[in-house]
Amino acid sequence: MSFRQRLGALLDRPSTRNVITAVILFNALILGIETSDAAMAAAGGLIIALDQVCLAIFVLELAAKLYARGPSFFKSGWNIFDFVIVGVALIPAAQGLSVLRALRILRLLRLISVAPTLRRVVEGFVTALPGMASVFLLMALIFYIASVMATKLFGDGFPQWFGSIFDSAYTLFQIMTLESWSMGIVRPVMEVYPYAWVFFVPFILMTTFAVVNLIVGLIVNSMQEAHAEESNAATENYRDAVLVRLEAIERRLAERTADRE
Repeated sequence: MSFRQRLGALLDRPSTRNVITAVILFNALILGIETSDAAMAAAGGLIIALDQVCLAIFVLELAAKLYARGPSFFKSGWNIFDFVIVGVALIPAAQGLSVLRALRILRLLRLISVAPTLRRVVEGFVTALPGMASVFLLMALIFYIASVMATKLFGDGFPQWFGSIFDSAYTLFQIMTLESWSMGIVRPVMEVYPYAWVFFVPFILMTTFAVVNLIVGLIVNSMQEAHAEESNAATENYRDAVLVRLEAIERRLAERTADRE
């Protein structure tokens, strides 16, 4: 094996991924400690040095992957994701770019790329996006119709909540999340409009319990499909590896038979 192949095999080892995962978690802890003024006053130099060591490890890992994979490195979306996350951390946080210091915590997102279970969740979510577009369109139609109705029905009595279509949309969004929807909004409205529940209850049933659960169902279904594809790919890879070994054994047997003859 060439040096590139050995390096690639080393990077693919579970032990290497476990080490990188530990460094990511440790770096997240360091970045959290940096938010403490007392901790920075006591050991600010050490904390910053540890943060730089973690960043250096990430850069070395990324450079090793680039060398081992070559141009094929950028064929993987997760490699590009790691490249962007580490690249943001390397941008100097000069005056006017101090917000980039806060973005360093994005390194914690690298757990997604090194943990197969987290990757499966994200891949399932991304796969569900096309199907979710239709659900979001349905949600938008429901919200638009409900906002117009709420403005017409309750705008005069409660202009702070339903004075305009935008105020109504925001209030209905709060109701959809079930945040103080009853005592905070619906019951005060019912004191003036006793039959307001006829509007709000169906709205909650359609949005909170029906449409939102439909979105969750799409995501779960996509996650199951992604898991099935990953399992099928692993099975195919194992089968190919077994076939390669069997072919090698057959060649050796054929060579020994030819030698005996």
